[in-house]
Order: sequence, then C-alpha cells, then structure tokens
Amino acid sequence: MLATSVAFAGCIPHFASAQDTTPTALAPIIVDGGNAADSEADVQGYVAKSSSTASKSGTALIETPQSVSVVTQDQIEAQGAQTLGDVLSYTPGVVAEPFGADPRFDSPIIRGFDGRHVQFLNGLRMMRTAGAPGVEIYGLERVDVLRGPASVMYGQGNPGGIINMISKRPVFETFGEVGIQAGSFDTYGSFFDIGGTFGPESDLAYRLTGLAKNAGMQTDNLDNDRYFIAPALTWQPDEDTKLTILTSVQHDNPSSPSGLPPQYTLNATDFKLPRDFYVGDESFDKSSRTLTNLGYELEHRLNETWTFRQNFRYSNFDWNYQALGMSTLGLAEDGRTLRRNATFQDERLNTVNIDNNLQAEFSTAAVDHTLLFGLDYRYFDNNVHTRFFQATPLDVLSPDYGGPIELISPTVDTTVESRLTQLGVYVQDELAYDNWRATLGLRQDWTSSSGTSTSNLTGVVRPLDQDDHKLTGRAGLTYLFDNGIAPYASYATSFEPVVGADADGNPLKPTSGEQVELGVKYQPEGWNAFFAAAVDLKQKNVLRTINGVSTQIGEVEVKGLELEGVVSLTRGLDMRAAYTLTKTEIGEGIDNGNRVENVPEHAASLWMNYTFQEDTALDGMGIGGGVRYVGQRYGNSANTLDMDAVTLFDAALTYSKDGYKASLNIQNIADKEYVASCSSFGCYYGDGRSVMGKLTYSW
Repeated sequence: MLATSVAFAGCIPHFASAQDTTPTALAPIIVDGGNAADSEADVQGYVAKSSSTASKSGTALIETPQSVSVVTQDQIEAQGAQTLGDVLSYTPGVVAEPFGADPRFDSPIIRGFDGRHVQFLNGLRMMRTAGAPGVEIYGLERVDVLRGPASVMYGQGNPGGIINMISKRPVFETFGEVGIQAGSFDTYGSFFDIGGTFGPESDLAYRLTGLAKNAGMQTDNLDNDRYFIAPALTWQPDEDTKLTILTSVQHDNPSSPSGLPPQYTLNATDFKLPRDFYVGDESFDKSSRTLTNLGYELEHRLNETWTFRQNFRYSNFDWNYQALGMSTLGLAEDGRTLRRNATFQDERLNTVNIDNNLQAEFSTAAVDHTLLFGLDYRYFDNNVHTRFFQATPLDVLSPDYGGPIELISPTVDTTVESRLTQLGVYVQDELAYDNWRATLGLRQDWTSSSGTSTSNLTGVVRPLDQDDHKLTGRAGLTYLFDNGIAPYASYATSFEPVVGADADGNPLKPTSGEQVELGVKYQPEGWNAFFAAAVDLKQKNVLRTINGVSTQIGEVEVKGLELEGVVSLTRGLDMRAAYTLTKTEIGEGIDNGNRVENVPEHAASLWMNYTFQEDTALDGMGIGGGVRYVGQRYGNSANTLDMDAVTLFDAALTYSKDGYKASLNIQNIADKEYVASCSSFGCYYGDGRSVMGKLTYSW
C-alpha cells in the first residue's frame, strides 16, 4: 500500500548546554494502509492505517487534518535501527541526528524545533530538563511523528510536533524470538521477546522483552553498554474492558563524544583530527544511569456511546555522570593545546503522568460525532547537581592519556531543586458529514513551577517560582472525494512555559507558536497515498542561552514542503521515500534574517526492501538499500559555520528459513566522513561506516 505526504514547516534552535539546541520541528504526514487492528497494534509492512497520536481516538490518517508519519516495526527491523535517530532517518521534516550519534539522548529536530523535549512514550511525556534519555528501540512496536503544534492533546510543547514511541505489548497468541548480535565498535549482545497467554481460555496475556549488550562508540574509549528488561501484562475479561500493565528497567553507561576544534575538522587544511579522536580520559570519564517506568493503560466501554480511558506512568531516572570535553575557549594560542572542561552531573528525577479521557460516539441529524473530553496531570520532581571545572588541557597533536586530571578552577557549581506541575482540560469533536470531516479542539492549561537554583560558588539562591496558563486550539477540515483525493486545511497553536530569568532578573515569557497547514492526501483504491503541502510555522519568545545568559529573541518563521511516499505490496516490496524543503528565518536580534542553525533547506531519502517470494529460486532472501541526503546547513545562528551537504548510503541483507533469520545491516557504506554539527562547543563528526549482524530464532 502507498502513502505519500507533503508539508510546509519552520524551525529555530537554541543552546543551553553542550549540544543543547532548541530547533523547530516539521510535522510529518502519514497515511496508513496496513492491517492494524487498532492504532497501537503491530502493523504488517510499512504502511500504518491509523494513529492515536494525532487525536487520541484512532482516527484514520486519511481523515486526519495534520501531518503524521508512522515508522513501523517491520521498517525498524529491516533498517537495523539501534537508536531513535536511526528510526527517524528516513522521515520527512526531521533532522534525525543533527549532532551525530549521542547515546546519552536523542536530539532530533522536527520542523526546525528541538525534539529532545517533545518525546513521548505511550502518549505520556518523558520529562528531563536536558532532553529525554535514549530509549531502547528493541522494546518499541512503532514510532509516530506528529508534525505541527500538539498542545491541544498534550499540553505544553513547541510548535514542531511530538515523537510518540509505542511500546511492545501483549497479544493473545503464543510467540517468541531469541537472538544474538555483533557489529562495529565492539558491539556484542543478545535479546529475546516472548509472549502468550496463561491457558487456552485465559483472559490474561503476557510479554517479556529483554536485551543485554556490551558496546563501544565511534570515538575511542567510550562505552555504550545496556541492559533492558520490559515485563508487560494484559487483562481482558470481556470485549468492553482492557487493562495493560507496561513496565521497564533500563540501565546503561552512555558517554558523549566531545566536540573538536573547527580548525582541525570543519576548516581543516593540512591536518584533520580523526573521527575516533578522544578528548577525555579513561581514568576520569564515568557514567551510570537507570531509567525505571511503571505504568498502565485502562480502557472500558461504558455503553454503546461512551468509552473511558486512563493512561498512567511513574518514571524514575537516576544518573551519575562525569566526563572531559572541549572547553568553549577552544584551542590555545599555540594552535595545538586544547582547553578542556570537566563536567560532573548528578540527577535524581521523578515524573508522574496521568491522562484521563471520555470518548462519545453519536449522531446529531446527519452529522456523526466522535467527542472527546480529557483531563491530564503531570508532576515532575527535578534534583540536579551540576559542576564545571577548567581541567588539564590536551595536546591534540601528541595526546597523552592516563591522568592524573587536574581540576584547575570551578566555573559552575549549581544545585537545582525544582518541581513542575501541569493540569490540562481538553475537548475535541471530530465531525463527519457526507464526505466532509472536521476536527475542532480547545485546551486550557495551568502550569506551576517552584524551587530554587543555588550557585554554590557565589551563594546566590535564585527562586524558580512561576505560574502560567494558556488556552490553545486547533481546527481542521478535510473533504474526501470518491476518487481518493482528500484536500485539507488546519490551524493549530502551541505554548511552552520557560522556567528562569533573563540577565536582568525578569521572568522568561512562555514561548508560543501557531501553524497553518494546507495539504492534499490521495488514497486510490488498493493503495494508500498521502500528500500534504504548505505549512507556515511561527514561534514567539524563542529562548537562547549563550555563555550562561538567557535571552528571548522574538519570532522565528519556518516555511516548507514535505513529500512522503510509503508502499507495502503483497509481493514483498516495501518502500519509503521523502523530500523536505525548509525555509527558516530568524525574525529579531543580532541574527535577524539569518537561517536557523542545523536545519538544511533540502533533505531527501529513499529506502527500498524486497523479500523474494516462496515460488522463486531465492526464497527466503531479502535485500534492502537506502540513500539519505542532508543539504547544506549552518552550525550557528550567525551563519558563520558553513557545513557541506552530505549523501549517505545504507544496505541490508537477510535470509530466513524454518524460523531462523540472519541479517546484516550496513550504514554509511562508503564510510563518508562529514561534520554533523558545529557550535561554540566544537564540531561533531557523523558516524562512519557501521556494520551490525544478527541471528534470530522465532516461533
């Protein structure tokens, strides 16, 4: 089946810490044509039929007046995706890895906006001030990308959209797989995914998913080990009631590759530092973190009209981290001595999310309604101790490792103890009249933050108390022609509170955004096709933090075009193609008129996978290949760090027989060397060639 999408979008990033850029996000457009029984189930092939992400009601994507892209489990597996950046690398409107691979967290840019803070797990937001921690991809069933403002359904957020990761969940049939993997950067691991019921007539189904791996990274001496376990249980006593318990524990030790001086990377002439160059020191760098999730999803049909749903999750995040990296001071005057910072970060985070909604399906005269009333609540307890020191420098031309590392002078020593609460009430009506489809929604949010930020160097205690409230809305209209063409128009707004004060001590204003999206989707009989065009995105009061000073620069505008085609054919051919044109402009401040950093004007991708059929000589064999193009972009808002366009090639080879499956995935086949990003924190290389092999047995 085929799905194609087009969309306009805009973006702008800000820097708050190393790699802490806030870009604008482009909302993806998706049309499904899969066999999913519901909007969170497994999808056979690449083309999903519906998504609960956009409306929480599971409306068909052809009838959804907003851009949504669904990356299914089949596509994730075929491409051998190991990170969220890998998953999103063929999605329009998304810069999947603007800073190269960073195992600490994923930092995609969606329509130009920072995607670190708009990542959701099963429809509930993952909270962390420095960006959501990386989630184990093997535990996911699919990933939905909703482009454009999503505040009506999800509360505070930027105008770019959201990324909703859907966990694997129990099904009422017996299945299982076990496997081993090995690949580049000394990666070795094993994994399993088993499930079934507690008897032939049981109303209980279980699923247990797990993974263990030892791994390194492209940069020498960095670890990326992980242990993951996710037990899940579903109780379905009758057709009207379903309770699914979703839990997971993930323990890992990620460290970030350090930025490198542009003199020896982006602007290198005679000498260039290699991609595996290590700025840290094994005697000093340490990382240990644990992410625990405990939650459930309850759905109960009260009668033929009303259905009640409640989603809940408690998350605990504990991270101790220390590492050496390049200082913003860069190279010393001798051109070879690299000034280094030592970073210490201790985090203790607790988050409670709960979302309740009542859905009614009824008719008034000739109009059918799907009416949704909702109330959600979020509590975030944030305890973080951060210290920066000037540390022993490193001679980049003749590096000497092994310590001892001297902490020369402290530059930052801050303890933040804060609490954030958000309460939202929302209502949405999806109307159907003849061939017309309309979506109307409003939401009122109240947010409150309290706590202190204490400088242990100066003794200054800064209060973080702030209250905000905002009414947001969206409206969309679609017409379904009998020939499969579905033009639509939509308008949506967003807001995001910003905790803190500017250099003069004035409270920072909430950022706000609005988007107009015009498009057309096409879904001919027997296919699934989607087109969406013309998005005009604006964000006001955009925050930037440079050298510890926070300012708000006014308005950023993004316009663009997104094209997406997704095909799944019964004869074994799967394809995803995308093109994105993004025009960004900063509307105020010293960079007025410049392009937003890290956002290319042009990006394109194509992935194809073919599985040979049973009646052919190559029965069981599968081949896949992809190409990704990321256009020219700037590393900073001053547009002085100019990064060249890059084209990357990927490939996959599989063989399946009698329950066994062997697979080989290669990313960046040509081992293309390129700079993924540059900023005041240095330049970061994109990943070179990586190879991953797996052997799996399924039943």
